[in-house]
This record gives sequence, structure tokens and C-alpha cells, in this order.
Amino acid sequence: MDFLKKNDTKVECQNQITIRIASMSIYLLGFFLAMFLCNCVHLLLRPLSQPRIIAESIVGLLLSNLEFVRNRFLNDNEVQQTLNYIVDAIMVCHMFVVGLEIDPNIFLQLTLPEAKVAYSGVLTTFVFACLVTPLLHISKQPNAVFSSCLAIVLAGTDSPLLTRLITDLKIGKSDIGRFIVEAGIQSDVVSILLITIGFLVFDPDRNFQNRSVKTMLKMMAILVFQTLLASKVVPSVMKWVNNENPEGKPMKGSHLVVALAFIISICSMSPIVGFSKVLSAFLVGLFMPREGRISKMMIGKVNYIFRTIFYPLFFFWVGTEAKLSEFEAGKIATWAKIVVPFLIATGGKVLGSVVSGLMLGFHWPESVATGLLLNIKGHFQVYLAINAYRMNIISMSTSIVLVFVTFLTIIYTPVVVAKIIERARKRSPTQKMALQWLNSTNELRILVCIRSSQNVFSAINFMEISRGPANPGIMVYLTDMIELTDKIAATLTQGRGVEVGAGVGVDAVTVTDPAVVEMREKITKDVHAYLSEDCEGINLQRMMALSTINNMHQDITILAEDLLVHLVILPFHKNQEEDGRLHVGHSGFRHINRKVLRNAPCSVGILVDRGLGKTVISRSSISLNAAVIFIGGKDDREALVYAGRVARHPGVKLTVIRFLVEAAGDSVSSRVGRAKSNTTEHLEEMKIDDECFAEFYDKHVAGGRVAYVEKYLVNSGQTFSTLRSLEGQYGLFIVGRGGRVNSVLTVGMSDWEECPELGPIGDILSASDFSVTASVLIIQQHSLKGELDGLHDEFSIM
Repeated sequence: MDFLKKNDTKVECQNQITIRIASMSIYLLGFFLAMFLCNCVHLLLRPLSQPRIIAESIVGLLLSNLEFVRNRFLNDNEVQQTLNYIVDAIMVCHMFVVGLEIDPNIFLQLTLPEAKVAYSGVLTTFVFACLVTPLLHISKQPNAVFSSCLAIVLAGTDSPLLTRLITDLKIGKSDIGRFIVEAGIQSDVVSILLITIGFLVFDPDRNFQNRSVKTMLKMMAILVFQTLLASKVVPSVMKWVNNENPEGKPMKGSHLVVALAFIISICSMSPIVGFSKVLSAFLVGLFMPREGRISKMMIGKVNYIFRTIFYPLFFFWVGTEAKLSEFEAGKIATWAKIVVPFLIATGGKVLGSVVSGLMLGFHWPESVATGLLLNIKGHFQVYLAINAYRMNIISMSTSIVLVFVTFLTIIYTPVVVAKIIERARKRSPTQKMALQWLNSTNELRILVCIRSSQNVFSAINFMEISRGPANPGIMVYLTDMIELTDKIAATLTQGRGVEVGAGVGVDAVTVTDPAVVEMREKITKDVHAYLSEDCEGINLQRMMALSTINNMHQDITILAEDLLVHLVILPFHKNQEEDGRLHVGHSGFRHINRKVLRNAPCSVGILVDRGLGKTVISRSSISLNAAVIFIGGKDDREALVYAGRVARHPGVKLTVIRFLVEAAGDSVSSRVGRAKSNTTEHLEEMKIDDECFAEFYDKHVAGGRVAYVEKYLVNSGQTFSTLRSLEGQYGLFIVGRGGRVNSVLTVGMSDWEECPELGPIGDILSASDFSVTASVLIIQQHSLKGELDGLHDEFSIM
């Protein structure tokens, strides 16, 4: 009998093992089927540009709510419990990596525009939600603390999902894309930290009753201990592992296990005293070092595994907890609980972004788009909604409602991004607004910016030497750059601009500040005096760029775009002192110049005035010796084309100096230079350079109007010494900013540039120890940011 019993027990165990293996095989088969279905649904949704998370949620919710699946698999408590453990582990890892990707120094950046937009959106959404959500009776037992927690959740942003969507939708490299990602991180951090503080003070397991002081102290102590370990001890362990496993070599398994075990042990401390392991993992990740192989590997590998495996499983778990059969679709209150929270979250974010955007000088369409994208919720918010039901705080129907609200904040994302791209495409020029492509029968349009009356005479002389033939002539928009301070803002009134010459500039506002009025009147007087002598071929309008330093570049670029100008001339941020040297200057105007160079819809020139404004340019005799330096590249070609206009002026003696690579050189640097010059790109550029220079030579040099000098050089050292030898010979240098391809004659010069916005040649000629009498005009040729059939990834719209 005992023998038979043993055999029966053995057979039963074998049967149980067989059943378990079969069950596991079915589970794996079902999981791979779910993965396949996710891919199929994602392909179907691709024409709508919907992100993968939507496909994962559709498949997970529908698959787990099939009657067959529920009856066959999900009624098993062990299976459900195992699934709960897996999802909890997923969220712990997810929140740990979220914290690990965020720099804790973010708390020191509260004055940044991104932080202002993020926090204003969080604040307005929180206030709206606190006022309205209690009326919806979302919780089973109405509770002010729960309403506040729900308001924080609605005010938050899922920054990992936002970053992924922004990248996938191809605006991650744009200015608005980078701005939204940074603001999303700020919003995410503050909302999670507020939830953490709320969990410390209130117990969600007991209807959000206040925790005892003793319990709070225990939790705070363990969190402080965790934070200290993460920020002080973990870096030492990481450094040891990194030193033992340098880049390029396989990482030792034992070291990896030790590092991961140490991190896991830190994360697992807080649950001992009842604190949330998910929130604890976020705090540990936040204060851990992000440098080194371990951190990079965890971020990369964990994110990859989550996207491919765990996120579909996560939404399958959501479907097991959220039984769609219990969704109370027949009640109006159910739909109100979907629509109202969605409107609160969306309206709060948009209002906060628009208000802060107006204060920061952003365009309102971009502010609205920012608010809509910062409203994105994701995995963490879904996890909280499901857990609220598991803790019996809300009903299952309400839990499903909150999950649907999360999906609504994601679905419209492609539409918003499409509108951003559409608006950017409209604002991007579809033709190159540059001198090189200007038809000789068309009028040259120039926007000349001046900061003060000190720049007037250099601007006048620039107009004089640029005027060219009277037909078709030039159109000059003389623009005063006025910094908008609180004092000046108090003097603004609606009114017309100042009429000068043949044009009338209409400003949106008039500044009545005495200092500004005096400056503008002096400029007007000096310009009138110049035009009264001989204004043939010159049409002039007075404009005003009135803005804060941070937004001045936007005013200039918008003016340039609206007026369809070919060239913007900016004054150098340094002014010449009495001894002839250039003083430190205004750093704010330097930043303006840099931003205009980056975003202008046309060519840009920076004028370094060291005597051009003091020169009396005659039209009857030579009064200015000028030189254009040509090495090659698009900016040098643009400078050469502009020099062709200067060459027509009877009072200017122009010399074109071409720097060529010494062909017979046998030094190492010369051989390297020739090797670099053999690339296809460089050969094509050289061909374009030769064609452009040949055209200039035939027009101006061959007839004797322009002098021509060739300099054969070997390397950038000889370029530097040659430029130095030109000191005192010319009163104006015209040079290209850069745009050269593999030029051995300028390589390495950027390493010691004082002002990179001037380019290597312009920086040398503008140096304080070069000359006190030679002015320099540095020109950058316009490059299309937008195309007729698309848009470049790195577009600017803000």
C-alpha cells in the first residue's frame, strides 16, 4: 500500500510539473502573440503617427479582457499575484531609471525659462483640479487630501514618455523640442516630489489619515539614509567598478553583480518602514551619479528591455485589473469623470504656459503647443490609477476612467507636433536670401541695426559704400535696437514711427522716455543730413526693435523675414574707446548677435567699427582702402559678392587677397592638407569657389578697377602671420565668417578664438592687439533651415 501511495504521489507531482510547463509554454506563446499584435496595431496606427504606447494599451486592455483569457488564466490567484510582483518590479526599475536620467542640479535652475513654464503649468493645473475635482466624487469617500493628490497627478508630466515622443516625432533637435523636454523634466520632478511628501504625511491605506509623528520620522530617517548612500557611497563603488572595467573591455560579471546588488539593497530599505518602493527607487536614482559605465548601461539596457518587453506586459496587467465589463458606460457621470479631468489638466497646462510664455516673450501658438505637450501622462500615472482601485480608494470604473484620461493626453500629441512643424515650415524661407543669388535687376534690401548714436556714422558709411548703381539701388531699414527695461516700459504709448527719407516706418508703439527720444532724434538728424546731400539710389525706412535682451534677436529675425531683406548688419558688441582699443562691451548684445547668426532668414554681417564711422568717404577721390580676403567656402563667396558692390564706389580702392594652399610644399602639414583636399566634398566646394572667383575676376579685376594679390601658404600658422602683416594697410577688411570645408589654412584657429561669432579670420583681424584703425565686416551667408518639401531637424521657431 505504501508503495502504491508513493507511486500515486510521484505521478501526481509529475502531472503538476507537466501542467506547470504547459501553462508556462502557453503564457510565453500568449506573450509573443501579444508582442506580434502590438507590432501589427502599431503599423496600422502609423499613418496617424500614433506612438507605440497606444498600440500597447489597446492590445493589453483588449487581450486581457477576452473571456477565454480571463477564464483560462487570470482566475488563477497565483498567476495574478505573480503578475502583480512583476509589474511592481517593473515600476521600481522604471522610476529608478527616470530618477537616474535626471540631474539633481535641476533644483538650482529655477530661474530658467523652462522651469518657469513648467512650474506655472503645474500651479495652474493644481489650483483648477483642487477646485473642480471634489465636485465629481471620484473617491468612494470624499477626501480633501485625495483631491489634492489627484490634482498633483493631473498637474504632472511623464517626462520619459514625452522625451520619447518628441524624439520619435522628429522635433527633438529643434529649439521648441529641447525646451519642452527640459520643461517636462522639471514638471515631472516637482510632481513626484510632491507625491512623495504627501505619502510621508498621509497614509493612503487608511483613507489618507495623518501618519503618526513616529512613523513619519522613521520614513524620513530611512529616506535621508538612502539619499546619503546614493549620493556619497554609491559614487565610490561606481568609480571602483569603472576603474576595474575601462571603456572598450567586457565588464566582469562579478563586478556588475556587486554594483547591482548594492543598488538594489539601497532601494529595498524604505519598504521596511512602509514607504513606497516605487517612490524610494526614484529618489535613489535621482541622487545617484549618472557618469560611468554602470549608469549608462542601466539607462540604455533597462530602457531597451522596457520598450520591447515590459511595457506591453504592463498594459496586459492593467487590463487584468481594469475589467472593461465593469466600466459604467451608461452613466453620464462616468463620461463627466473622463472629460472634466482631461479639460482641467489640459486647460491648466495651456493657461500656465501661455501666461509664462507672454512674460518670457514667446509667441502664443508655441506657448499653447508647449502646454499641450507638457500635459502628457504615462505609465506612472496609469500605475497610480490602478493602485488606487487596488487600495479600495476608487471604484474599478473610476480607475478605468483615469486610465482613459491618460490615453487622451497622448493621442493628440502627433497633431500638436504636426502643427508645430507646419508653422515652422511656413516661417522657414523657401529661397536663399543672400547676395550671391540676388538678381542684378532687383533691389538690394538691407536691415542695418544700431544700438546707439555712436553707431550712426559707421552705418551711414556702410550705406554709402554699399549703394551700388542708382538703378535698381538699395532699400535700407535702419533699425534702432532699444532694450526694454522697466523704466522704458512705463513710457510706452501707441503711435507712429519717425519718417525718414523716402520711407515711413510705422512702429507698433512709441517710446516717450527722454533718453530714447533724444537718441532717436539725433539719429534722425544725422541720417537726414546724409540723405540731403545725395540720396540717389538709396531708399530708407526707420524701424525700431524694442525688446528685452533675451528676446531682441526674435524682433530682428522677424523684421528680416517680414521685410524680405537679403542682409542684416549688426554692430559688434564692443565699442572703440578714445585710445582706439575695443573695450569689453555689452555681453547681452553679444548674445543677440550669436542668436541672430543662428536663426536669421538671410545673410548676416557683423560690423566691427574701428574708424569707419570717422572716415569721410568722398565720391570724387579715393578715401578708403578696403580689402576682401578670400580663402574659400560659402561665407567667403558671399563676402566676395558684397565686395563687388563696394568696388563700384569711386571713393573706395578695393584689393582682393586670395589665400591659396602651397602646391609645392613638402612639409608634413602640407601633405596632410593635400590629402584632406582630395575629399569629394572639398573638391566640389573648390570648384564652386573657382567659378565664383572667376566671375568676380572678369567683372572687376580684369578691367583694373580692383587690385589682386595671391598669397601661397602652407598652414594656419602662415595664415596668421600673413594677416598680421596686413596691419596698417587697409581701413576696412571684408571677410567670410567660416563655411570652409577642411581648409588647412584655418584649421586649429578656432582653438584660441576670443569671439567665435566672428569666425577665425574675423577674430584675428578684430583682436585688440591687431589695429586701432582697421574696421572689419564679417559676413555669414544664409543657409536654408527649411526645404520646400520638408523641414530640417534642427529648426528654430521659438
